[in-house]
Amino acid sequence: MSAPAEPRRAGAPSLRDLRGLTQARIALGAHGAGLPTGAALAFGLDHARAREAVWTPLDGAAIREALRGEGLDAVEFRANVADRAEYLRRPDRGRTLHPESEATLDGLGQGFDVAVVIADGLSATAVALNAVPTAAALAARAAQAGWSLAPVAVVQQGRVAIGDPIGARLKARCVVVLIGERPGLSASDSLGCYITYAPEPGLPDSRRNCISNIRQDGLAVAAAADQMEALLRAMMAQGTSGVGLRRESLVSPPAPSLPEP
Repeated sequence: MSAPAEPRRAGAPSLRDLRGLTQARIALGAHGAGLPTGAALAFGLDHARAREAVWTPLDGAAIREALRGEGLDAVEFRANVADRAEYLRRPDRGRTLHPESEATLDGLGQGFDVAVVIADGLSATAVALNAVPTAAALAARAAQAGWSLAPVAVVQQGRVAIGDPIGARLKARCVVVLIGERPGLSASDSLGCYITYAPEPGLPDSRRNCISNIRQDGLAVAAAADQMEALLRAMMAQGTSGVGLRRESLVSPPAPSLPEP
């Protein structure tokens, strides 16, 4: 015979309290053997948003125009992918540039401190909402630090590793890839950031540092830009990135606090 459940202490947070700290599906309630109608409808809506994020094409022209509004030069490229279906089936092709884009890239100059790449990844929604303000915040910090910034590369059908050939051709010390993260059923607008020191084609993921969940209900743009700046400073000082980077002095986001009882 199982022991009776211990009663909740007065003032202790409940599952319903925790709903204020996460968009995960907790404390949904029940209606007979199933979910309440509202929870079932919300699930369907979030599933539709996730599919839309994956399949909606990136509006490269709008991204470039918004970047120019922030005072940033931008050039559009595309990965060596025929269409979205091939992109999803062949991740390897999203890691390489189309030959026409390689020729365009060679005309942008070389020897930059930081190259910024914006790629749709698996959520054009995340890029449309978050990439431009994040790039602008990083550019402002780069200017204060005295770092030279390459024209922003806006890449259609790009994966994370697309930053390696771009950064290598630009001879950039570091490349920052802002990319739409794989959408889930609690968030379809999450932007990821991957930073690599001395980029070159074929690098393993262990050579990258990642900042995740950049969005309105996640990591704020300003906080993400602070972490990017800290990572870039550490990489340039230590001459490495990824698992070999010492992280003692890096900026950490504040821990969330539970709601008052």
